[in-house]
Amino acid sequence: MSKQVQEAYIVAATRTPIGKSGRGVFRHTRPDDLLVAAIRGALRQVPSLDPRAIEDAIVGCAMPEGAQGLNMARIGALLAGLPSSVGGVTVNRFCASGLTAIQMAADRIRVGEAEVMIAAGAESMSSVPMSGHTPWINPEVFARDEHIGIAYGMGITAEKVAQQWKVSREAQDAFALQSHLRALQAQQAGEFTDEITPVEVVDRSPHLADGSTTLKTRTVSLDEGPRADTTLEGLAKLRTVFASARDPGGKPTGLGTVTAGNSSQTSDGAGCLILASEAAIKAHGLTPLARFVSFAIKGVPPEIMGIGPIEAIPAALRYAGLSQDQLGWIELNEAFAAQSLAVLNTLGLDPARVNPLGGAIALGHPLGATGAIRAATVVHALRRRQLQYGMVTMCVGTGQGAAGIFERV
Repeated sequence: MSKQVQEAYIVAATRTPIGKSGRGVFRHTRPDDLLVAAIRGALRQVPSLDPRAIEDAIVGCAMPEGAQGLNMARIGALLAGLPSSVGGVTVNRFCASGLTAIQMAADRIRVGEAEVMIAAGAESMSSVPMSGHTPWINPEVFARDEHIGIAYGMGITAEKVAQQWKVSREAQDAFALQSHLRALQAQQAGEFTDEITPVEVVDRSPHLADGSTTLKTRTVSLDEGPRADTTLEGLAKLRTVFASARDPGGKPTGLGTVTAGNSSQTSDGAGCLILASEAAIKAHGLTPLARFVSFAIKGVPPEIMGIGPIEAIPAALRYAGLSQDQLGWIELNEAFAAQSLAVLNTLGLDPARVNPLGGAIALGHPLGATGAIRAATVVHALRRRQLQYGMVTMCVGTGQGAAGIFERV
């Protein structure tokens, strides 16, 4: 290589609030508009940055079609007011799309091909459902047993993890309750204030009598998912939805352990980080918040995709030259309580350091945006708590695990 390898630093990090899909605050908000809000929020954190210095915008999206198709990254960058010289590319690694966008942006800087990059993620599960509008799986997936896991619904993979790693229904429900309690406490303490960019939402009320419409604007500044009425008793009453059986009379027997209550919420949201080289930091008078240290992606059998972090976390630590006990903060995406507990128990992670502000069971999981959203949480948490290293990690549909490590500067 003829170019000097350099460090990549995060100089801005923000996210939108997370809304419930289908019925929540962003159900009528376009995903590219959420992306625009996140990009503008990040740019406001670096007022001295000349936008013309930005090389590219890399945006993660798990279902890049419909309202979030047509290369949403490029469209979002332009609608956010960036000059036409800034590129845009949309990337898809399902739940790790947003984290992969950060890794790709960091690598462009680290090999000397860019000085300033935008890394983001956006997803509206209100606009585009899980698996997209017209999923069409290759018939070869069903031809041989070794590939059939690709076609499994995510809930089925969670049930398989619960069975193989012996994660009980009671443990899953207790983990879910903890997620809500932590998220509610964090909201009350204002822990998310630094990382959230409020979003204005326009509500339209039609009047049938004269055909007119009343418009009312409101500002959304809190995540919608955490529920103060969550209890163990209430969670225990929820029926299993992915694995069940019926007796000869057709009555459900209640087999299975995964419920809507101990699974992540389907959601709408976006997150955005701005990364820069040391030279760009000096040239534009920027303040580095964190350094992007390492990234790892590992494959696992699709039918037990939830265990992906078990493979990815040790790899990311090895690339960084760190030990597990040096991680002061870990954002482990709670796709399901079953897989989260399997990861925690297998690696021996400190529960107090994992999702201290709650996770996706309470806060929501807007698929391709989650990596960028949780990275914003880590970056601000490290500074707020004066911790050195933090990690974002998640399992990925079709059998992958991803992990990225950040260091407070």
